[in-house]
Amino acid sequence: MAAPLSVRPVGDKHDRKTFVDVAYRLNANDPNWVRPLRMEALELIMPGKNPFYEHAEQQLYLAERGGKIVGRISAHIDHLLLGMPPEQGGGKGIGNWGLLEAADAEAATSLIQTAEDWLRSKGMTSAMAPISCSIWEEPGLLVQGHDHPPTVMMGHANPAYQGWIEALGYRGIKDLLTYDLDITQEFPPLVQRIVASGERNPRIRVRQVDKSRFDEEAALILSILNDAWSDNWGFVPITASEIAYTGKKLKPIVFEDLIRVAEVEGEPVAFMMTLPDLNELTRDLNGSLFPFGFAKLLWRLRHPKVRTMRVPLMGVVKKLQGTRLASQLAFMMIEYIRRASVENYGSTRGEIGWILEDNQGMRSIAETIESKVNKVYRIYSKPL
Repeated sequence: MAAPLSVRPVGDKHDRKTFVDVAYRLNANDPNWVRPLRMEALELIMPGKNPFYEHAEQQLYLAERGGKIVGRISAHIDHLLLGMPPEQGGGKGIGNWGLLEAADAEAATSLIQTAEDWLRSKGMTSAMAPISCSIWEEPGLLVQGHDHPPTVMMGHANPAYQGWIEALGYRGIKDLLTYDLDITQEFPPLVQRIVASGERNPRIRVRQVDKSRFDEEAALILSILNDAWSDNWGFVPITASEIAYTGKKLKPIVFEDLIRVAEVEGEPVAFMMTLPDLNELTRDLNGSLFPFGFAKLLWRLRHPKVRTMRVPLMGVVKKLQGTRLASQLAFMMIEYIRRASVENYGSTRGEIGWILEDNQGMRSIAETIESKVNKVYRIYSKPL
């Protein structure tokens, strides 16, 4: 007879470490799962460390069977999401769960039901999941593209999770897409003509960021982002403390020629951020920077040679969205970053996204440069 399953709340620091460690054990045999750095994974769930908890509350749970941990989940409420309009995926009563790892269907079911109970106890009337933990971190469940590793800041999951989640009454409400492309090839002639036309336009300037003015440049990008994305589904404003926290973490992998700001008549109106795929640089470190991983990573960041570049963020101010100028600026930034990626970092592949399934403007740009959807992440909802 199988040992009974129990689900209990995470309590002390040892429990939090266990919460992090269970992911390494359950995914050990998946060749496409990338071990996160343990210190980063632990900081993600630490109030006082992660500024997400300045506007969110959370309860972590562990599933145990026969003295062995067989799963984990986070139940959480983002109070900024509660203040967003329903047409953008927000509104009163919407709670979240995420960070799901489960050895089997029984563990997954018990964990999700426990998370739902906690959300109900907090007055939530629906669950939107998985969100791990903010929409800006790892939203959605991977439902297509399990056959290759995720890039930096993207998630990966056991393919069985989809069936287990849907069996509990969850329905997909939004798909998030990533696009893959060969960046060693020049873009189609149409794109090249658009870029060349922009280069002849004296009103347009596309510049690199200046890392010596990091805080100022970060604030500029944040202002464009919050304007550009403010009407998007799932948008939650990024707070000043979150941008400072994220900026500090990203600074070592920020390279000036990979982040571009587009100006029209001297006004910054668009940006594109590209990051070397940190997963390629840390994959052999087994989740630890000690004793020698830190030195290896520092060396690799000083001399980055990576196959893949990821474009996680891009934005054009709202007053230009839907115009030919906006598309032209996007193509110019993409082309300049493509050249730098190939020439300066030896990269051969790019990944763009995520992109909302109904963001036709961004999907059109991605398809015009002949990129193809390589991964789909699905966000589900269920009434409570």
